[in-house]
Amino acid sequence: QVQLVESGGGLVQAGGSLRLSCAASGRTFSSVAMGWFRQAPGQEREFVAAFRWTGTSTYYADSVKGRFTISRDNAKNTMYLQMNSLKPEDTAVYYCAVRRTPGRPISVATTDNYWGQGTQVTVSS
Repeated sequence: QVQLVESGGGLVQAGGSLRLSCAASGRTFSSVAMGWFRQAPGQEREFVAAFRWTGTSTYYADSVKGRFTISRDNAKNTMYLQMNSLKPEDTAVYYCAVRRTPGRPISVATTDNYWGQGTQVTVSS
């Protein structure tokens, strides 16, 4: 059984930083895409950042580019999201996701993902 557990969310002032973690267990995650998504109240879940299935290439949503950094520690089977220069519009529940099928891109529009339970990030102005 695959399990993804996020942590690191919280309340921070605008301009501050947080680092989210996603600890994965239950299988190895080579050759699969993984990433971070977020969902604000009343909004659709949206893409934030991800690793391509090749494992090293990363890409970001335009809204977070230059402020957020995705990284991973394969030895710990953990993925991170470093969030700097946070803005009130970054307030959302943040989810990590791993694609089940190797060699396929991560996407919110598929049922082929493992999802974590989410962690709340609140940025005050």
